[in-house]
Amino acid sequence: MKQLFLIIGAPGSGKTTDAQIIAKNNAEHIVHYSTGDLLREEVSSGSERGKLIDSFVSKGNLVPLEIVIDTIISAIKTAPKDIILIDGYPRSVEQMEALDSQLKIHKDVVLKSVIEVVVSEEVAKDRVLGRARGADDNVEVFYNRMNVYLAPLKTIQDFYAKDNLLHKIDGQRSIEQIVDDMQAFIKSQL
Repeated sequence: MKQLFLIIGAPGSGKTTDAQIIAKNNAEHIVHYSTGDLLREEVSSGSERGKLIDSFVSKGNLVPLEIVIDTIISAIKTAPKDIILIDGYPRSVEQMEALDSQLKIHKDVVLKSVIEVVVSEEVAKDRVLGRARGADDNVEVFYNRMNVYLAPLKTIQDFYAKDNLLHKIDGQRSIEQIVDDMQAFIKSQL
């Protein structure tokens, strides 16, 4: 039985870094996938699908649902470990509903929790513009990505909260505090 933890948060919330550290600390049991990294790998491959993905990502827009859900389900199904952390998903109500439908079909995967790493918009902006990894890390794209994140957030929170699956973590503390808190929570759910 695969046990799935989704980690959501604003651009720059630290969700990917947090999940990477937890997976590294627990490498014998936990595997981590970043939705963004999975999509970026496809873009860097130069494939037709990668070019299509890039046409959305480079503008800060969402990649079409069917491409993202196929990528996520494939990653879960082929995961080498039974505890899976996926960050950056869902980013829309449609993505949430598509995953929920897929989880009803795939009975060998159980969603344990959706962990929201909470940061202010100001902290998120400072982090994103401070790291400037690529062409998509500029003020205009940041605000577009922030709006894309915030627009469906309340619906996503309510959807998971009704099943007691939403867990919020303060993402404005030190990385060590955040990782310790998140890791302890994940272990408490197993």
